Amino acid sequence: MTETLTMPTAGALPTAAPARPTGVRRVLYESGYALSAFPIALVAFVVVIVDLAFGVALAIFIGGVLLISVGVMVARGFARLERIRMRGMLGRTAPTPAYVCAPAGSGFWRRALTPLRDPQSWLEVVWAIVGLVTGTLAFAVTLVWWAAMGTGLTYWIWQRWVPESDDDEGLAALLGLGSSRTTESLLNLALGVVLLLTLPYAVRLVVTIHASLAQVLLCSRAELQTEVARVQDSRDAARMAEAESLRRLERDIHDGPQQRLVRLSMDLGRARKQLDQDPERAAATIDAALAQTRETVAELRSLSRGIAPPLLVDRGLAAALDEMLSQCVVPVTSTVEVPEVLPPHVETAVYFVVAEALTNIAKHSAAKSASVSVVADGGVVEVRVADDGIGGAHASKGLGLSGLRQRLAAVDGTLEVTSPEWTGTTVVARIPL
Repeated sequence: MTETLTMPTAGALPTAAPARPTGVRRVLYESGYALSAFPIALVAFVVVIVDLAFGVALAIFIGGVLLISVGVMVARGFARLERIRMRGMLGRTAPTPAYVCAPAGSGFWRRALTPLRDPQSWLEVVWAIVGLVTGTLAFAVTLVWWAAMGTGLTYWIWQRWVPESDDDEGLAALLGLGSSRTTESLLNLALGVVLLLTLPYAVRLVVTIHASLAQVLLCSRAELQTEVARVQDSRDAARMAEAESLRRLERDIHDGPQQRLVRLSMDLGRARKQLDQDPERAAATIDAALAQTRETVAELRSLSRGIAPPLLVDRGLAAALDEMLSQCVVPVTSTVEVPEVLPPHVETAVYFVVAEALTNIAKHSAAKSASVSVVADGGVVEVRVADDGIGGAHASKGLGLSGLRQRLAAVDGTLEVTSPEWTGTTVVARIPL
């Protein structure tokens, strides 16, 4: 059996970044993050390094290997704490990676040693070491800045209790501004104001250094795993959409053109027998066969447009949409604002979104009017199809929306369906360029 990747539920990440604090709250949160970085990093460094050092020293014994595994798991715990701190105090999206876990039912030794085979475990050990450096920097700068700011802003209050000596020279005297208590108080107050104004930027700088290093070591593999999972989902959706399209095409051909061709063959055979005995009936049969032929050709053309619309290929998306809208049985108002040249997969996806939505409107909505908007803005094409019908549409009910969602997932697109009962339906698709 092989190890598997699992995402712990405790570290499961929201799809969007947590709310980032603003204003004074942000400064306080970032200061708290920086001031707590050093003690946490110091404890992590001491515990992990001591554990690993003993484990390496005793590696020739069985207990040494277990100590190394324990040290790795301790580093994993501190890494989890750091992700929680980044999400809660900085409002950062800090995804938890999927760890390599032993298969269910594995023995003690396999479960104990599997973390040593996980690259993420060693990245977290590295964080336990180098995090002390950036944590010390963040702690020192933040503490000094707050202390100096507080001293400067409050010096005029407690200055009167400071013993005065002829040998002591204050900062104002050293700078040649005078030696009076008032001058010293005003200078410290000015420095305090400067430090107060620069405090958010100084704290943010050291916090960014510390948190960015944590993001790289503790979260970069999680982001890569998320991207791989997204690509895998897109590929699966593309396969399902293709399979569904092939099944639908096969069903449409079987129920439509194939049946007509069978009937055409039978009509021609009957006309051949009637030709000598009853020429007039034979002519009528042949006329009916010709009508069947025209209907079959029209249906085949309709099916071919569902596979790859010729007008879309030859003249582009705007022309293909104009033709489609002109053939809709429901009056449609349209707004099409897209570049003349779009990626082929985007054009095809937009075309099928509009085609499927208009088909559903014609078949199921009982609408009296509809609107279609296709607008490219900010690297995304937004397709919005709305009607004033009976509503009640939902992707889980079929109506082609489920297959359409799969088709959009294959091109990293999204589909939203809003359809309250008796108030119409709005289908919104967004397809990235």
